[in-house]
Amino acid sequence: MQILQKTLCLLLVSALALSAGKPTLKSNLYITQGRTDKTEDNRIILAGPGSSVTFSYKGSQCTINAQSLNNYNQYDYIAIEVDGKYIGKEKVNIKPGNVSINIPSGENDIHKVTVYKATEAGNGSIIFSGAEGNIVKTKKEKGKKKIEFIGDSITCGMGNETEEIPCGTGEWFDQHNAYFAYGPVTSRALNANFVLSSVSGIGIYRNWNDEHEKEKIMPDVYENIYLNNSDKTVPYKFGFNPDITCIALGTNDFSEGDGKKERLLFNTDKYVESYVNFIKTVYNHSPNTQIVLLTSPMVKGEKAKIFANCLKRVQAAYKDDKKHKPVQVFEFSDITPHGCGYHPDVKDHQEMANELAPFLKSLLNE
Repeated sequence: MQILQKTLCLLLVSALALSAGKPTLKSNLYITQGRTDKTEDNRIILAGPGSSVTFSYKGSQCTINAQSLNNYNQYDYIAIEVDGKYIGKEKVNIKPGNVSINIPSGENDIHKVTVYKATEAGNGSIIFSGAEGNIVKTKKEKGKKKIEFIGDSITCGMGNETEEIPCGTGEWFDQHNAYFAYGPVTSRALNANFVLSSVSGIGIYRNWNDEHEKEKIMPDVYENIYLNNSDKTVPYKFGFNPDITCIALGTNDFSEGDGKKERLLFNTDKYVESYVNFIKTVYNHSPNTQIVLLTSPMVKGEKAKIFANCLKRVQAAYKDDKKHKPVQVFEFSDITPHGCGYHPDVKDHQEMANELAPFLKSLLNE
């Protein structure tokens, strides 16, 4: 099954097809972004949601090689952008396969392709083995602002793409598309680079259905490339140095879980303490960043008031901090989620981005 949004824009027509092949990989031709890693033979691993690899080619056609790597023998998804235009989401299987991109153009026309991991780290990784064609060096864009988004399933883009595969059908991750999550959408609006450090179900002091007993929380996994609960971790080499770090954690801390497992009352002090300490970790790796604490459109009523008050307490804990930029709090307007599992859909994420982008722009002095 292929999930593909065919577009015609500025005479840009893209068609994707699967076949076998073994393209070569020259590292100086590829630019990675987000939580990525490399295999022993220097292939690129897209680990975190929204992580990407960008390259350019000359002519009308190129072919990329990608495969899914996980412990579940499951397929995965990539989102593809060509010349700044979204082309579609494509399934990637366990066995290596090629994705061919055909664009009617002259032999000397240069096109830029970016391949994003549409799903999250918990789905496993995407192995990118390179591209075939007249691959040329991509010019790095200098001076772009950088934003990191730390969060949960909302930040991952879970359940946001529902038109092709309706909610409740297929696999639980079929509706994932990090490309259309509010963070990447906001970043594109600001012409900024981004990194997503997000995990579905995770919290700052407890998770969706766990009181930090069997599962690790965000402070436990943040410094691991793969953001996983495994004891076998790979340290993340922080070097992105974001201008802004948005943290959106609390939806799962406030949740009631599955309603079956015993759930303790929300502990405001534990939440605030864990949040304050986590910010120290963020500053340790990104001392020049400006922290922005985000509320959640999925937390309603009295809980939303408590949520906002907790974030203000966290903010107050850093009011006398002279080493870093002032911690900010941003409150989203109330949104009724239309995606799967009470998550925002693509339109909801766009609405969130429309609210957040002007606020971040003011901080970036754009």
